[in-house]
This record gives sequence, structure tokens and C-alpha cells, in this order.
Amino acid sequence: MAYRILVADDEAEIRDILRLYLEKDGYEVIEAADGMEAMKVCGKEKPDLAILDIMMPGIDGYRVLRNIRENSNIPVIILSAKSSDSDKILGLDLGADDYIVKPFVPLEAVARVNSNIRRFYSLGAGKNSQTDEDRELIVGSLKLDLAACLLYCGERPIELTSVEFKIMKLFMENPGKVFTKRQLFEQGWEESYMLSDNNVMVCISKLRAKLNHDKKEYITTIRGLGYRLEK
Repeated sequence: MAYRILVADDEAEIRDILRLYLEKDGYEVIEAADGMEAMKVCGKEKPDLAILDIMMPGIDGYRVLRNIRENSNIPVIILSAKSSDSDKILGLDLGADDYIVKPFVPLEAVARVNSNIRRFYSLGAGKNSQTDEDRELIVGSLKLDLAACLLYCGERPIELTSVEFKIMKLFMENPGKVFTKRQLFEQGWEESYMLSDNNVMVCISKLRAKLNHDKKEYITTIRGLGYRLEK
């Protein structure tokens, strides 16, 4: 069965070109021309990944992203003409997994979709051959359910994006080990690291905020080196 991709953009030309390239790559595409329609489609059609423009009429892409994150942890890619670092940080901080700046190369957009689909939906691959114990990582009060892609802090469930899941999996497989920004980026995004990229910093900040319920410091910054998960 083909993965279903929501393309939400008020420009019909962009929706058409993404549909053309995505369908050629084997995806099923559903469209929305504004934010309200995008939220309705998400609730009804249950897409496997969403591509959201920010500047849509009525309800913007940020509000659509918040709505998606209240109900789902599917991969979300922001596609926007807004190219400043603050815009990218805001999108990622709200829960987006990736950010593409317009104008864009359609083949790059498809590659990003492929990467996010592969990263998110292959996490539970082969789980039927594993025991329940194999599908959980436990470090102190933290438990990562590999089958459900869900993190628990004590008894409290914490929803993670696909990138956050990949990074927490790396941390919890290696508690106490220091990882550089490059290592975390290449684990989470599966792309070559750019020295000016601040996605790792934003992701760590989001993880800390989600874990900070009991005021403990789980992820420590090691100045000049990187980050580690405390044992």
C-alpha cells in the first residue's frame, strides 16, 4: 500500500508539481489549498506525512502544525519562502521534522520525503522477530518503547517526532557517552552535517523541555564537545 502524503499549499502550481513528482515515486497524494482544509484532511484522511506551506490564507501552516502535533507524530516538512534562521527555528521548535525553502528543486523535495518516510516508518521494522524486552530501552526513569516509538519518563508518556526518537534512541543505547553535534545530526536527519546548522541545538532544547517535568537534568551539555544522556 502506498504512503499517503498531504500537500498543503495555496499555490496550485506547487501542489501540481509535487503531486506529479510524488506520484511518479509511488506515493498517494492528497491536497489542501488552505490551513482549514489541511486540518480537515488530516483528521479525515490520516496522511503518513504532511508537507505544509506557512503562509496560507486563513489558518497558517504553523497553526496546522500545532494541530497535527496535538493528535499525531507523523513526519511534517515545512515548505516555505521564509528563509531566515528564526523562521526555521520556529518551525522546528513547533514540531516540524524538516524545512525546505522556496524556490525548491522537486527532486530534492521527493528525496526529503523519502528520507523522512524511511526514517519514521522503518523504526519498527522487524519488530515481530523481537521480544518485548528487545523493543524497550531503559535508562534510569526513562523508557523508550521502540515498537510504539514512544518515550516514558516514569509513567508519563512523551510524544516524540521522528528526529527526536532517533536521537533519544542513540542516547539511550549509549548512556553517559558524549556525542558531537555532527554525530547527532547525522543520526537524526541522516544527512551530511552543515557547520552553520542549528537544528541539533533546537532539537536538544525541545527534548529537554519535554523531559523537564520533574526538574531533573537528563541531557547534559559538554562544553566544546557535545551532549550526553546521564546514566
